[in-house]
Amino acid sequence: MADLTQLRKELDEIDQKIVRLFEERMEVCAQVGEYKIQTGKKVFDHERESAKISALKAMVDGDFNRHGVEELFIQIMSMSRKLQYQLIQKQGVVGRLPFTPVPTIEKKNVRVVYQGVEGAYSQAAMKKYFGEDVNSFHVDQWKDALGAITDGLADFAVLPIENSTAGFVSEIYDLLMKYDYYIVAEEIIRVEHKLLGLPGAKLEDIRTVYSHEQGLLQCDDYLTDHADWKKMALENTAGAAKKVALDKDPSQAAIASAFAGKVFGLEILEENICSNAVNSTRFIIVSNQRIFEEDADKISICFETPHRSGALYSILSHFIYNNLNMSRIESRPVPGRNWEYRFFVDLEGNLNDSSVKNALRGIREEAANVRILGNYRRAENDRNSESEGTIRI
Repeated sequence: MADLTQLRKELDEIDQKIVRLFEERMEVCAQVGEYKIQTGKKVFDHERESAKISALKAMVDGDFNRHGVEELFIQIMSMSRKLQYQLIQKQGVVGRLPFTPVPTIEKKNVRVVYQGVEGAYSQAAMKKYFGEDVNSFHVDQWKDALGAITDGLADFAVLPIENSTAGFVSEIYDLLMKYDYYIVAEEIIRVEHKLLGLPGAKLEDIRTVYSHEQGLLQCDDYLTDHADWKKMALENTAGAAKKVALDKDPSQAAIASAFAGKVFGLEILEENICSNAVNSTRFIIVSNQRIFEEDADKISICFETPHRSGALYSILSHFIYNNLNMSRIESRPVPGRNWEYRFFVDLEGNLNDSSVKNALRGIREEAANVRILGNYRRAENDRNSESEGTIRI
């Protein structure tokens, strides 16, 4: 049996040769990059790389080694591309991103639209960002909110994008792709459900409880203790509060926010009835302007991947190489194309950062339909406590 120490010595010698050859290869790749800069050729050439890997696989015997050579050279070629993107960045030929930095987002003398009725959490998010005196109106549907911007009736729209319990709002992502709109800010609102009733109503008077379906589910533990109450689902929690106020029936109660209770003149009959004490909803502020605050530190992008093995990994590797932290990734089917997906990614950074520009350059060459959805400041309550969903890569 061979001596382990001797075998390790042989491996060290082989690894030294591999490192030297890797450095030689990168030197040649740098020259290739310089040539492409001078001639305007794209860095990524999928047909060339596929043909090269097929030829290399044919040089070895056995399925294990062929697969290993394929993985090895996929990584080596990925490093080559990143080196060339870096050279392009240093040459200053990355190009301007079509976004304009501004000192701050205008909050005065603007009109804002939100979806839902008065008292909705979206109205609370709007007032938290724009202030109590904001000039605003509400619409029934999310698409109507974006349509109001298109028609010039509003400058900004406030839309829910994610709930910490129910997950992301897929329809909003689809609308962002359909319309030419951009995220300029975000707000996070704690979903603190209260049991609301008419002034003077008593807990023992309650026979029927109204709320949104999710509101009823999120307070299931509390409602289980009141099994004799009839539970009725409505379109939203604020609408439930409005119904109780209009019906003037002391046997009715609503599960909604304290904000909704204040809007419709209801009293809080019971506090802290939500099963999840840390339930929150993230709202985005959307505009048709391609602007971002100069100190923005969060970027949302989306892209589609080719339907081939390793495509997503190759694209995400640009974040790793440029030392960017990805905080979220979601996927949605591409409409009309079976088994193809569009990915939505949040990452930390600013569009003026060289590392961000470098990563986006690589992603744009290797992915399809890349769009920057916005660059904005993280909400204060997200900034002060790291999200549990953060993905460090």
